[in-house]
Amino acid sequence: MVALPAVAAFSAGHEQERENIMTKRKTVQLFAAALAFVFASPAAARDMVVGSWLPPTHPMNAEVLPTWGKWISDATEGRVNLRIEYHAGHPKGVFDGVEDGAYDAGWSFHGYIPGRFKLTKIAELPLLNAGAEAASAAHWRVHQKYLAKAGEHEGLHLAALFTHGPGQIMMREPFSGIAGMKGKKVRVGGGIQGEIAKRMGVVVVPAPGSKVYEILSTGVADGVFMPVGEQKTLRLAEVAKYVYLLPEGMYLGSFGIFINPGFLQSLSEADRKGILENSGEKLSAMAGRVWAQNDKNGIAAARSAGNTIVEAPDSEKNAFRDMVRGIDEEWLKEVAPRGVEAEAALREFRREARSL
Repeated sequence: MVALPAVAAFSAGHEQERENIMTKRKTVQLFAAALAFVFASPAAARDMVVGSWLPPTHPMNAEVLPTWGKWISDATEGRVNLRIEYHAGHPKGVFDGVEDGAYDAGWSFHGYIPGRFKLTKIAELPLLNAGAEAASAAHWRVHQKYLAKAGEHEGLHLAALFTHGPGQIMMREPFSGIAGMKGKKVRVGGGIQGEIAKRMGVVVVPAPGSKVYEILSTGVADGVFMPVGEQKTLRLAEVAKYVYLLPEGMYLGSFGIFINPGFLQSLSEADRKGILENSGEKLSAMAGRVWAQNDKNGIAAARSAGNTIVEAPDSEKNAFRDMVRGIDEEWLKEVAPRGVEAEAALREFRREARSL
């Protein structure tokens, strides 16, 4: 997950440029939708092409998307059928691919485009102490109530928001806890984990999730921040044999599933309703549940491979708490120009995630 942390707000000029781009894209999408509506046969079965990445065996491609596809097929009586198409480039390109109509839908990590997605970091802030399923459901609820009005997903119809499990430390060689990470080369994704990496003093190695095995196996990076499920799904058990588990993890990662608005408008009202009724919180929670199970599978894979798994002592938990002090306030300052009730949203997100 490629981007470095974004702390400063966009300038007014950048915000205006973003608005102009989104307005142009919306116009193109509406025109495409009108043409599709005129020429489409209502009775004909349609493929809903979903742009995806990571290996086909990854739970997103093997479980989450196929389950969503079954819901959609059942709800539309077979008139709309999900088909996965793998994105060959950087996964941040899936956002543009869906906006531009290359895909009908897709999913990606918000941290890949930090200048655009700032409010979604709400789910990534440290010390949440909640699992992926609960965090994902709360992510959707709070976004819809407080954050959607800021338009960060302009040009996309947001279908779900979800998180992976707690981000942990996985290294090629033994190391001495948080203090021993200073100067290590670590693959770090975007979003809040970038700020954590800066405070920890690591040397950031940017790369998408799909390239992590390669950069670890070749020694380009000494380790990675990721959920432990990737010990199995990305085969990190082979190349990152030292797993360090903080009790609450370091962060969660925020992802979105989104649909091209023109594609939705090209469908009949009944089929459009069938898709949307099987998205939202229902889809968000299901995705989070799959990622939570993936972490259990990843720990089992690490143990089966004979890897070293260290559970951090209380002293490390306290050291991490001290290290991330003030990140909430930095995020609130960063998103202030978005014009939403971010502080109230954060309080409600944590309350919801911890109670679900």
